[in-house]
Amino acid sequence: MNRREVMKLSAGAALGMRSAMGDAFSAETPHVEEVEQWGTFETAFHGPSAGNPFTDTKLTARFTLQHRTVEVAGFYDGEGTYRVRFMPDMQGRWSYETESNAVKIHGKRGSFQCVAPSPSNHGPVQIAHQYHFQYADGTPYSPFGTTCYSLAFLGEELENETLQTLKSAPFNKVRMCLLPKPLGSTKLFAYPFERDAAGKNDYMRPVPEYFRHIERRILDLQKLGIEADVILFHPYDAWGYKAMPAEADENYLRYAIARLSAYRNVWWSLANEYDLVKTKTPSDWDRFFRIVVASDPYSHLRSIHYSGVLYDYSKPWVTHASLQNYQFEKAAEWRAAWRKPIIYDEIQYEGNIARRWGNLSAQEMTRRFWLAIVAGAYATHGETYISTDGKPVWSDGGTLHGTSPARIGFLRKLVEESTRAGLNEFEGSYYLSAGTANELYLWFFDYHQPAEYVFPLPEKVQFQADIIDPWEMTIRPVDGRFSGKSKLQLPGKPYQAVRFRKA
Repeated sequence: MNRREVMKLSAGAALGMRSAMGDAFSAETPHVEEVEQWGTFETAFHGPSAGNPFTDTKLTARFTLQHRTVEVAGFYDGEGTYRVRFMPDMQGRWSYETESNAVKIHGKRGSFQCVAPSPSNHGPVQIAHQYHFQYADGTPYSPFGTTCYSLAFLGEELENETLQTLKSAPFNKVRMCLLPKPLGSTKLFAYPFERDAAGKNDYMRPVPEYFRHIERRILDLQKLGIEADVILFHPYDAWGYKAMPAEADENYLRYAIARLSAYRNVWWSLANEYDLVKTKTPSDWDRFFRIVVASDPYSHLRSIHYSGVLYDYSKPWVTHASLQNYQFEKAAEWRAAWRKPIIYDEIQYEGNIARRWGNLSAQEMTRRFWLAIVAGAYATHGETYISTDGKPVWSDGGTLHGTSPARIGFLRKLVEESTRAGLNEFEGSYYLSAGTANELYLWFFDYHQPAEYVFPLPEKVQFQADIIDPWEMTIRPVDGRFSGKSKLQLPGKPYQAVRFRKA
């Protein structure tokens, strides 16, 4: 046998060996689960159910990718099942190992492959450009929200009706309660905590069925591309949840965060009208914020909503201001004080109920959205029309009846096509305006109706102009290019807008 034949035989043997090893590897290596970036990985273990597993059994898992480790809390999901959920923010092979005081679920190991996100998955929303927002992948996000407090406990039929309505609505954020609020004759499908026959709550024993249902609705919103602004506490309570003892409050918060934080579309609203929850003190709310910060490994957006007493939004655990008022003229002052984005989350409601906060015209709701935008802030819609069929009004869920949503959608589209960085208020402008210096100017004339106006544009930049009717939802381009002091003939009616974009 010559040297060439020996080399050929050796190469063939090596190839055969590699082939055999490959076959064995394929046969013996289990399939590695794939989870998209900012998706949710979930694993479950069977463990102890005696005593109170919600408090007696501790479970955490450390997820590692290369040199980076993220620790997340697990939770008890009933019937001896413990779960861990994780939202990977980087692509690659993640491994995990559990730690527990229960031997059966301690030291469990596994791994998964984090792959590229699907086209509709842009990750969680974050703060961007100081006063605005964007998704984790850098895609711009401007919150145009609505209010459906009871979305998750209306009952299957009405919840589906709400979601179906949201499919064609312009909203990309929904304010929703985690704890239930009374809804007349509507009965809860489950309570969030165990109750005895006399109605006494055991606050240290959450009801997994209740929280699973909330999760379904959050994921339904995620599929629609809608952020879930989850309200953790509120004063509208018939079961004692607003008066839980401190230990129960903390247990509830940690349990809720362990269950929900791995969903990318979650925001935390510590409370709706926190100052009306008379059982809590200002220091309690600060403590709740610290618990949320410590428990949420993903740092979802955090705020708190008030009725009459402003929270101090400059505190470090707050990511943005959530206001209940329509004092848009104060936005500049508040930005200077808080250095954070502002969302006017309750500017009253379009509707026809007797309460003053619930009978705005559609025109006024549309106007307030425009006032928020040119103030360099954002707004949230709500609707409270009297129901003739016994169904809840939109502020709880159901079907929209008003005509402002279409106009809000028009404004959202206008903002999204005009800027990727958000609109900043031009403070001191003679008429209300916002934009980006030398690139974009959006004027809103509110109730004024000038027939003409000289716009003070930069001298050395050429702009194209549009005259906008927010109610009729029309955009009329103006012929020519404009720079410096530029006079335009205007419609001479109220609530008109003009946009200048760099040519």
